[in-house]
Amino acid sequence: MKKLIYVAIIAFMAFPLNDINAQDKPATSPNFPKIDASPMDLVVYKDASDKVVARVIYSRPQKRDREVFGKLVPYGQVWRTGANEATELTLYKDMKVADVVVKAGTYTIYTIPEEKEWTVILNKTIHTWGAYEYTDKEDLVRIIVPVRQSPTSIEAFSMTFAPAEGGASLLMGWDNKYVEVPFKNVK
Repeated sequence: MKKLIYVAIIAFMAFPLNDINAQDKPATSPNFPKIDASPMDLVVYKDASDKVVARVIYSRPQKRDREVFGKLVPYGQVWRTGANEATELTLYKDMKVADVVVKAGTYTIYTIPEEKEWTVILNKTIHTWGAYEYTDKEDLVRIIVPVRQSPTSIEAFSMTFAPAEGGASLLMGWDNKYVEVPFKNVK
């Protein structure tokens, strides 16, 4: 019986499975790119009936022991609010931001970070790389929001929607800071 087991083990080792060696055959596999250093992410805001009201697509740069605000992201300059392509917000119904009714549609979110407050901008130009094509002539809304201290360090730039009275707040945070942008339902 032991001889039979040894023969089976030797036979198995002599004929390796194709799946085990599949990674060693680049000529027969597609050439997929490496994972982006700032991967793309998506957050959604759903109403009480579970319908999507808003969606944000953004890229998530990593802190990696760098000084973020005031250095990597300079104060007083327009920022794409993430990495790579500028961050895009899609509203599936009209919402109110800073007392402005923003019609359903897709917009770019830019920010101007400062030490104690950020200017958050909804801009009509979409599908842009970074903030290189930014022009304030296309601004729809500007709102100034206070910078808040995060109770924990945030390694990757992150966004989420949090329920709020009459709508939701878009939270944007990185390192030890975050801001909240209120989105109110239009009645």
